[in-house]
Amino acid sequence: MHATRPVRVRANPGQGDRLREEILIAAEELLVDAGSEDAVTLRAVAQRVGVTTPSLYRHFPDRASLVGAVCLRAWSGLGERMRAAAAEDADPFQALRARGLAYVRFALDHPVQYRLLLMRPVVSEHSTAEAFAAEACYREQVDAVKICVDAGVLHGDPATIALTLWATAHGCASMLIARPPFPQPRDIDGFIDATVRSAGLGSALTTRLPPGTALGAASLSRGLDRLAQDLVRDAQGNDRRPSSRGTDTEGGPDDNRPRGSAVLSAGGDNDST
Repeated sequence: MHATRPVRVRANPGQGDRLREEILIAAEELLVDAGSEDAVTLRAVAQRVGVTTPSLYRHFPDRASLVGAVCLRAWSGLGERMRAAAAEDADPFQALRARGLAYVRFALDHPVQYRLLLMRPVVSEHSTAEAFAAEACYREQVDAVKICVDAGVLHGDPATIALTLWATAHGCASMLIARPPFPQPRDIDGFIDATVRSAGLGSALTTRLPPGTALGAASLSRGLDRLAQDLVRDAQGNDRRPSSRGTDTEGGPDDNRPRGSAVLSAGGDNDST
């Protein structure tokens, strides 16, 4: 637990921003210590900062605005984490995967803040700034997906695909935070990576199929086996030698797509059921 701070001297003119930061830090400490936003009251925050409760009103007129500011900081932190992870990989599909991994990791590193953002009941008092931060974080995800669509690895509406991928990452994070009473993965990092990879590769396949396409188990198995072999062969070939578009040494100058793309586009031999 964090000790109560001593009574604070009144801030000099121009130091209001510093007090506001201290208020937000104290609110986050209370949130994490108690594991619930119920602990974040103006009186409790004022006591922890070492100021009178009326001093907080200059920065936060009520509890809802204070909780909204805490959420704003969390949204900002989540966005920064995903941007930093994506910046480490020039390939758009791998950068999208890095964003997904960073998302789940942020949730596990800040479970109380994550619950406040995305696991609490729907509330009506979201501040304009908080809503703007959430929308900005979502739009960055849409933009990352659009780059993959432009590159040809994903097909379809970027906003719809972004929501699908977000739902997968959120489900993974929520389960790991909630820890329901059934066996949990021993290798957390491996589980997160497998979940994010499954969502990305699954989207790469399903966005190429006509809506409602039914794939039978036998034909899907055969098609995916061929696809996996082709993609592994392509990846190993790219590791061994540099290649330029249209000059693949195995596929010939006119074979501009990865060999597995034909299977992706057709979805394998379709067994309609």
